Amino acid sequence: MAPPVPRLSGILETSLYVAALDRARDFYERVFGFEALYQDSRMCALAVAPGQVLLLFQHGTTDTPSPVPGGVIPPHGTSGSAHLCFGIPLGELATWEVHLAQHDIAIESRITWRRGGTSLYFRDSGGNSLEVATPGLWPNF
Repeated sequence: MAPPVPRLSGILETSLYVAALDRARDFYERVFGFEALYQDSRMCALAVAPGQVLLLFQHGTTDTPSPVPGGVIPPHGTSGSAHLCFGIPLGELATWEVHLAQHDIAIESRITWRRGGTSLYFRDSGGNSLEVATPGLWPNF
């Protein structure tokens, strides 16, 4: 019998890669109200919710190892647009539709899932695919 898998607390960080770091930071602060925790020429860390951080990396700055005081961050990155979904409370879908319209953000797609959840898809300032979804999208949400 295999030993049990060590426990996780959740996803602490997720990353998007952007062509214009300051423009992306402005988008996430303005549209989502995220607070910047840190920024340099390479990246910006934004507080999403307690214990959750969105990292925005300037394209091309993570292609090589990055030495930091405690060690070295291995290379990572993507090409093309990425996707990220934010969970929202059940009763907030209409509020998000209005909020996106107030920021001149077009809803690219709306899906009602068979478990009862609804997703709104739209793009960030750099073309990444974003989604807000109500409970019912997945069995665990």
